[in-house]
Amino acid sequence: MKEEFLGYVRPDGTVGIRNQVLIIPGSFEAQKVCEAVRGTVMLNNADLGIGRTPEDRETIARVRAGLGRNPNIYGAVVLGLGEADQKQLAYMRLADDIEASGKPVIRIGENGAGSGWDGIAAASKAAARLVWQASRERRQPVPLSKLSIAVKCGSSDPFSGLAGNPAVGHLFDRVVAAGGIAIFGETTEIIGAEHELVERCVTPAVAKKLMDAVERQEQLAHSIGQDIREMNPVPENIKAGISTLEEKSLGAVHKAGTAPIQDVLDYGEVPTGKGLYFMDSYISHTSVFLGFAASGAPLVLFQLGGGGYDRQTLTGGSAVVAPEMWCTGNPRTAERLADSIDFSAAPVIDAGEPLEQAGERLLQAVLDIASGTMTKSEVIRYIEPLEMYLPGPTF
Repeated sequence: MKEEFLGYVRPDGTVGIRNQVLIIPGSFEAQKVCEAVRGTVMLNNADLGIGRTPEDRETIARVRAGLGRNPNIYGAVVLGLGEADQKQLAYMRLADDIEASGKPVIRIGENGAGSGWDGIAAASKAAARLVWQASRERRQPVPLSKLSIAVKCGSSDPFSGLAGNPAVGHLFDRVVAAGGIAIFGETTEIIGAEHELVERCVTPAVAKKLMDAVERQEQLAHSIGQDIREMNPVPENIKAGISTLEEKSLGAVHKAGTAPIQDVLDYGEVPTGKGLYFMDSYISHTSVFLGFAASGAPLVLFQLGGGGYDRQTLTGGSAVVAPEMWCTGNPRTAERLADSIDFSAAPVIDAGEPLEQAGERLLQAVLDIASGTMTKSEVIRYIEPLEMYLPGPTF
């Protein structure tokens, strides 16, 4: 079994699996640049921080910079944002943060060409120049230790806990054992199983951060007169056969494997070392994947159950700079969504395949995608409105 992939080695030592130019911010101008210049991606519908708390504006700044620093990005074109009174979101600060990783960054705005047709023209020329430079990059063989991956599960059903998530857990263990980085998230999806994860935290301080994240979610529900255990599982989970939040969470945490948890990350925070990390985030599809990409993951996995997905989806852009790899453990989902699913652990259920064998198949599929094979959702040029995890009120 191979344990290496062909990637793009960046100046800061990280390794990308794609080679793109990022246009920031997501706006009318940025969209027109991406329509005109191949090889570009954009932060679509970027939150400009209007009415946000200072803490949430710092989160927006961290996510934007993290996307620009993601190893899949060769370089970035940063358009002037125009919020001079919001220092956290000043475009020069954003450009500096990305440039610190060694990537080329072109600023559009110093000469009054930050918006309108002048901005489109200037940014298109800048993007075309960077894309041409990026095309000169070549993939190189790199070990599994250079891989960073992240996972979210969704539409959970009994097959998720029995096959799909355990296969991902095996993948995570293999990546972590090799010296790579693996990230899982969704705080609401660990409630009821947090006692298992706390025992795996490397220090009491990390365990406290995990429990604090859970407590914040519990209190948030209580503050509006709700019990999170009555809000979750959602109807599609119940229809698929899951009866309680504890049952759902105990199946969900299988995707984290068995490695020690090194730290609890804030939304969009970059890990400081190697190993397994938990990201404090919530259930939204676009929000979770966006946070993973901002934390430096060049590939994100969506481990899918069965409820509500009976057709090929158009999802393909919620991580902006990182392709989504769709996986499932449900035989029916694997059959009905054959044009969307990249990996199926269904043989564990319908053919008696050992979980370890399924996990090894998943590892090889991941290395293949990391080496250049496109995911099935990646071939669709569909850009979703983005949603960041911003818990503060809007004024």
